[in-house]
Amino acid sequence: MTGDPLWTFACELYGRPGIAQACLALQDEGGVDVPLLLYLIWCDRTGRPVDATAIMRANARVAPWRGQVIAPLRAIRRAMRSELLPGQPTEALRERIKAAELDAERLALAALSEAAPAPNGPAGSGTDALAHYAAHLRLPWPDGPLQVLTAALATG
Repeated sequence: MTGDPLWTFACELYGRPGIAQACLALQDEGGVDVPLLLYLIWCDRTGRPVDATAIMRANARVAPWRGQVIAPLRAIRRAMRSELLPGQPTEALRERIKAAELDAERLALAALSEAAPAPNGPAGSGTDALAHYAAHLRLPWPDGPLQVLTAALATG
């Protein structure tokens, strides 16, 4: 899995300063699925289509997994931020759930990578993917996180 170019790209981009926070803000405030967002940016940067049809196909591929696995894991992890069992050491369990959530997102990226269309056009910066995905969601995205992501894509 670590040899997958999409996983490599996603880890590199997500690891840049400010990108993780921007992606999570887009997730929480703009309805973004972060693995799908990273996939779409990768598609644009590698000359793959990011039009409405491509977005719908990719979303359909991972939506059941996101809804039945990733989202429940995230909800459990977030709920555990509160002290639900006073006096009990729950942090280690929360970290295992966090690791399971990351593994689930990695599997979503693997499924997207496996079904990715072949490159058929010039490589873009990734910003077209942002515009197409925002239009697909029909939800406003917060400006600050969007600007962070756009700036990072502009610098390579």
